Amino acid sequence: MATQDRSTILAFSREKRTSRWLSVLTAVSLILLTAAAAHAQTVTSMVPVGTAPQTLALNPVTNKIYVANAASNNVTVINGATNTTTTVNVGSSPEAIAVNPNTNKIYVSNHGSNNVTVIDGATNATVTVSAGNGPYGLAVNPVTNKVYVSNSDGNTVTVIDNGNNATTVQAGTAPESVAVNPATNKIYVANNGSNNVTVIDGVTNATSTVAAGNSPIAIAVNPVTNTVYVANIKSNNVTIIDGATDLASTVGTESRPTLIAVNTVTNKIYVANEDSGNVTVIDGATNTTTSIPAGLIDPAAAAV
Repeated sequence: MATQDRSTILAFSREKRTSRWLSVLTAVSLILLTAAAAHAQTVTSMVPVGTAPQTLALNPVTNKIYVANAASNNVTVINGATNTTTTVNVGSSPEAIAVNPNTNKIYVSNHGSNNVTVIDGATNATVTVSAGNGPYGLAVNPVTNKVYVSNSDGNTVTVIDNGNNATTVQAGTAPESVAVNPATNKIYVANNGSNNVTVIDGVTNATSTVAAGNSPIAIAVNPVTNTVYVANIKSNNVTIIDGATDLASTVGTESRPTLIAVNTVTNKIYVANEDSGNVTVIDGATNTTTSIPAGLIDPAAAAV
């Protein structure tokens, strides 16, 4: 990648922790896509961000996009109307980012400094909240205004309320991805090291455990159907959990499913398969699958 220092990144990488970034670029470009036809997309502009962009989040109310830059320890704030940018400094090695559109607060998990940066969306002022050891995944419940941070090196989840007060909940081994069902106020944590999912009751913080496949790495919720989808990177499948009963079933994917996204309108689930260069599409009504080419080498991101 040394000859591609000015190349365009089409997808943000969420590689396994031992090789977290596809490359470290001194200047990277974020592609903003717009639908030009029913099945076509056109590049409208390229916006420079920081070094090694890891994840991004959108506030649909303010039309601002927030990009966590892992190697430059900052967040690029993009004005969606003008594509102008500002930079906000955060902690060390920012890993995940999430937005609460109701409070206009942005939360960034800093894996290297064991804390969470809270950004005021109106002023870009920041507050730092202590987390556990190795904060990794992060999710917001906009109904309760609580934030859930998986601490991958400490086997815990930090729960942050709207007043920036933090409590700790025990999880499994090496918790990574976190997802929230705001309709049921349940939180789901994919434990990569113990091959299971921790289910947290958002009212009491009581927990239960559901078995998953080998090395669950990503998780997503369809709040409309109350169904949870877990990508298991080493067993090449997705665990499907019924949110009402916690009963689980399994659907096969292709090689190394890495990230997962849900379209709640169509009830379809999209799984990026890192090694096979394609996407598995799951029909949420029947659990049948189809495969489509990703058009990328090692696709490691999925979004709807």
